[in-house]
Amino acid sequence: MWVEPCPDFNPKNPLFICILANTETAKIPNISAAGKSPELTDYTPAADAELVETGNAISIKEPAMCPSGAPTPAVLTRASMLLTGIPCLFINAGLRIRPKIPVIDINAQPGGDIRNGHAVPDAAEIYKNSEALGRKLSRLSDFVIIGESVPGGTTTALGVMRALGYDGKVSSSFPDNPLGIKDRVVSEGMKKAGISFGDLKNKPLSAVECLGDPMMAAAAGLVDGLGTKTVLAGGTQMISVLSIIKALEMERDVSIATTCYVARDKTANFREMIDILGYQAFTADPGFGSARFKGLRMYETGDVKEGVGAGGAMFAAAMLGFSQKEFREKVDEVCNSIFP
Repeated sequence: MWVEPCPDFNPKNPLFICILANTETAKIPNISAAGKSPELTDYTPAADAELVETGNAISIKEPAMCPSGAPTPAVLTRASMLLTGIPCLFINAGLRIRPKIPVIDINAQPGGDIRNGHAVPDAAEIYKNSEALGRKLSRLSDFVIIGESVPGGTTTALGVMRALGYDGKVSSSFPDNPLGIKDRVVSEGMKKAGISFGDLKNKPLSAVECLGDPMMAAAAGLVDGLGTKTVLAGGTQMISVLSIIKALEMERDVSIATTCYVARDKTANFREMIDILGYQAFTADPGFGSARFKGLRMYETGDVKEGVGAGGAMFAAAMLGFSQKEFREKVDEVCNSIFP
């Protein structure tokens, strides 16, 4: 099986949601590869959403990609949406650049630099608005997959997990994970916020306010409001959302789906955190070792790994009966139209 364990769900009305946000943390040099330069990370979520929706990045002249030239994981998500026909909605949870496609706005501001110890001042309001949205969407869908596009989000994930008392090790879109930089940034933010490891274990939204990003508050609120079977589509960023959900003692049917690239990343501890938190995890392997495009083969050596709900998008394709080969052929088709 290319997705393990094999998804055995039979939803009548599945829905894919991608939460988009920016954070100033992404502009710290060498911390994020989700854009060709730190400044361009402002455009990455918008370009990702445009690519998933239309097949083209409209806000920038070329699709968002790593400095290495590996394509954005949005190509994987688009391939799955085309293959499965699952509707996809985008939530603006604090963007500097709005995508030129329809998005749902929850009145959120972009996240600040976590080194200031006060990154998401409107975390509680974002949660409340997102919960209200979730309640409405629960009437339209019985199964929701939630992805994200937030450059710099693994660093904010590290900060929130430490504030909650978890020794989470986060992944990176770089092949060489800049762990030293992330550690220093989080330590600086914790010092500025006047908190130590585990100080906010009973105050998860305060942890987001100090060291997180807007996506986390939006995703947790959405899960709360939905109340339906939900899959968080992402790697260590979504692990931080699970840690928030657990701290809130939320009784919800929630699991997580990511790529094999995150699950086997030795610089992260995805599987260990899943065991500690006690949720079910699905991992998807697109088999890019035999992909036609060099940029996709770069995923096999540690570039990109995850994002824009790619792991959950592959989970969705497998759930609806599509094979790894069918999925990879659709990804090739999408890449061919973008990089002719």
